[in-house]
Amino acid sequence: MSQNNRESATLGGGCFWCLEAVFEQVTGVESVVSGYCGGQTDNPSYRSVCEGHSGHAEVVRVTFDPDRISYRDLLEIFFVIHDPTTLNRQGNDIGTQYRSVIFYHSAAQKETANALINALEKEKLLDKPVVTEVRPEERFFVAEEYHQHYFSNNPDQGYCQMVVAPKLAKFRKNFSSRIRTQS
Repeated sequence: MSQNNRESATLGGGCFWCLEAVFEQVTGVESVVSGYCGGQTDNPSYRSVCEGHSGHAEVVRVTFDPDRISYRDLLEIFFVIHDPTTLNRQGNDIGTQYRSVIFYHSAAQKETANALINALEKEKLLDKPVVTEVRPEERFFVAEEYHQHYFSNNPDQGYCQMVVAPKLAKFRKNFSSRIRTQS
């Protein structure tokens, strides 16, 4: 979905706070919005998603400039910063809301996602099979305001220190050339 040379990527890989913290630091990313996608409930709340009855996953919608970073590059970051081999789980976060999922916005995104997953499998880069779902994005719901920019607003909070910060450090180590410079 391109508007003024911008595209969107919608990704779920565990808690949206982790993904948001990483993608907010990626060169070429214009915005990151935490939200919910993939379920049957209209206007879900964090509580309903966490209870597991809405069918939604915690996701981020990343708006990016494809002239500065490709969709494939975003997916490569995504596959490094979360575990795409665990079904409905990331670490101690367990439930369908934490599933690994790519909600594509176009046929080209679907093709890119499937090609990358096939490459990961073929090259045996992971110890177990990839369980990441690849589905069309149908409805995206913005999460409550307190979830937006969560890590930057709460860097000393326990979960942020124990879970988010290590994922951010992994991104910085593996993708140093992709870190946005402060202006």
